[in-house]
Amino acid sequence: MSKIHTLFNEYGQSIWLDYIDRNLLVHGGLKTLVAEGIRGVTSNPTIFQKAIGNSADYDEAIRNLLQEDRDINAEMIYQRLTVEDVQMAADILNPIYDRRVGADGFVSLEVSPHLAFNTEATIRAARHLWQAVDRPNLMIKVPGTVPGLPAIEKLIAEGINVNVTLLFSVERYKAVIAAYICGLSQHPDPKKIASVASFFVSRVDSKVDTILHEIGTPESKQLKGRIAIANAKMAYQHFKEVTGSASFEVEHKRGARPQRPLWASTSTKNQEYSDVLYIEQLIGPNTVNTVPPDTLDAFQTHGTLNVTLESEINSAQVELETLASLGIDLAQITEELEQEGVRKFTDSYDKLLAALEEKCMTVTGSR
Repeated sequence: MSKIHTLFNEYGQSIWLDYIDRNLLVHGGLKTLVAEGIRGVTSNPTIFQKAIGNSADYDEAIRNLLQEDRDINAEMIYQRLTVEDVQMAADILNPIYDRRVGADGFVSLEVSPHLAFNTEATIRAARHLWQAVDRPNLMIKVPGTVPGLPAIEKLIAEGINVNVTLLFSVERYKAVIAAYICGLSQHPDPKKIASVASFFVSRVDSKVDTILHEIGTPESKQLKGRIAIANAKMAYQHFKEVTGSASFEVEHKRGARPQRPLWASTSTKNQEYSDVLYIEQLIGPNTVNTVPPDTLDAFQTHGTLNVTLESEINSAQVELETLASLGIDLAQITEELEQEGVRKFTDSYDKLLAALEEKCMTVTGSR
């Protein structure tokens, strides 16, 4: 039995793949990973930029779309290609979705990052993608910005599965869970709805560690590589508190599921740290960890399994308090990370559209 199977069967955590491309879908790669225990797939504009912009795997599909409609633009091509990929992935994962009665087997597709601060446009885009993909095991990724909160509530109320992305702070995470429960209360049959809250980890350490290094004291050095995990542990404590609350119990009795925390940004950025740090230290029940292929391979090779998410909670709290005592404002840092995250995805989205325009000229021989 693979470690991924063991992680789910004995520890209650699902591993999703943070990657998608046509080669993986067409040549059986995803099917193999599903057999090894992968229970979902996530995507984002950066992943699609690498998949579509940096390979020839999509050239034939692009050529066919151009032959069908000479007036089609790069953004329309992008949407057609991603919808096709997500549909294929959803069909491969559908047996898991059926077997888990809608608890796993999802594929995530993100609304345009240009809409991250526009509530109504996000809702419209999410509805459009939901209808275009037309698969029950689709999750629409919506940034957890302040304008994203009412969009999350509205979409959940309409029965659209949501993966809330770009979460960095516990306070924003609390607001996301509240929006989810509010949305559930407005839906007549909440047992049909699924949602995850993607809480980013490694990017927190990358930013905090830089400041800790500049401080340079023994106390600051001890915190390096610790804050992202401590932050995630506090988020999980809130998840447990909410799922045990009276407000959620009302919806749970109607069949609603908890909105599971999903650990994102789990590849290790600092080479001094373990390459499986953000898997090994975030193991706990009712959670998801979405991992890129290299991190997944590393975990399968030398990862260890222990319930870590609920260990050393007091120490995690002390570490966060010590960080504040050093004059480091984690709330400000996570706000900056949200802005940077939106900007990064927007840049990837724009680069992808530019690459698609270039490909259109290449496949049509117009340059």
